[in-house]
Amino acid sequence: MADPARARRLSKRISEIVASAIEYEIKDPGLAGVTIVDAKMSGDLHDATLYYTVMGSTLDDEPDYEGAAAALERAKGVLRTRVGAGTGVRFTPTLTFTRDTVSDSVQRMEELLARARAADADVARVREGAKPAGDADPYRVTGANDDALEPEGEGAGDDDQLED
Repeated sequence: MADPARARRLSKRISEIVASAIEYEIKDPGLAGVTIVDAKMSGDLHDATLYYTVMGSTLDDEPDYEGAAAALERAKGVLRTRVGAGTGVRFTPTLTFTRDTVSDSVQRMEELLARARAADADVARVREGAKPAGDADPYRVTGANDDALEPEGEGAGDDDQLED
């Protein structure tokens, strides 16, 4: 197993090389909105997993995930050649592309938080005019009627004592 620091440096270098090649060198229209987000190396430095996101042509357009995945598969050989030339390692790692779903998870969490805030606002609105169901002060006041709580007679409640 390789040094973890070396694997981190190599994965960072690979993501820089691949991102630069996608942006400036490869002229595939399917790669127009692809951004390399992260890269992970295997322990033996033979496999690299690159995480990518896809942007739509405008903010309202849905990204073409299948087209981007197909374009990355078509460009995989050229990208691996660039990685081999740019890193100078003995064995050029194989490249695997995985779509990064963190942004989708973040959007889902934001929606859930917005629903929770709306529910909290509804509860606060209902609570504003509410009155207690029982007495205004449902708690016992100390010293008011403590004698009523004491048991009658001497030794009352002591069931464990034997009688003579």
